[in-house]
Amino acid sequence: MLTDDGKHLYVSWDEYHLLIERLALKVHHSGWQFDQILCLARGGMRPGDVLSRVFDKPLAIMSTSSYRAESGTIQGRLDMAKYITLPKGELAGRVLLVDDLADSGETLKAVVERLRGMPQIAELRSAVIWTKSVSIYKPDYYIEELVTSPWIHQPFEEYDTMRPEGLERKHAI
Repeated sequence: MLTDDGKHLYVSWDEYHLLIERLALKVHHSGWQFDQILCLARGGMRPGDVLSRVFDKPLAIMSTSSYRAESGTIQGRLDMAKYITLPKGELAGRVLLVDDLADSGETLKAVVERLRGMPQIAELRSAVIWTKSVSIYKPDYYIEELVTSPWIHQPFEEYDTMRPEGLERKHAI
């Protein structure tokens, strides 16, 4: 649900999963055949996992991070893992890059530039749930374009500050 001022988007678990399923359908309806999925950790892990299962394709993971200050609300220096983790072989062929959103677009743009420099990748396309209007990078596939560029409150964010003691209180263990 987008707030009246357009500054915050609150997403429930049900909405989140529905958006991932719609993203899978959008990729499917495009007719593009790909060999592997590369998700960006952490935001792209849940969508990447679902797409990997739906399309029955191997899932690779690349860690990236750019949010550092103010509880993750201020973007800092982009860190990209040197290595990509995948079950076997190497990242090659036609690759679908998956993340949750194109916020500023800096992360996706940098990752795409790095991947396009890898000669074993024949074709690369990107897929996200949300694209903000301020993004400098436009993914090939996305579900919602957010004109007001709101802060997205995803359903799993409660775990960012929850510790085992909080889980104990929640479950009265």
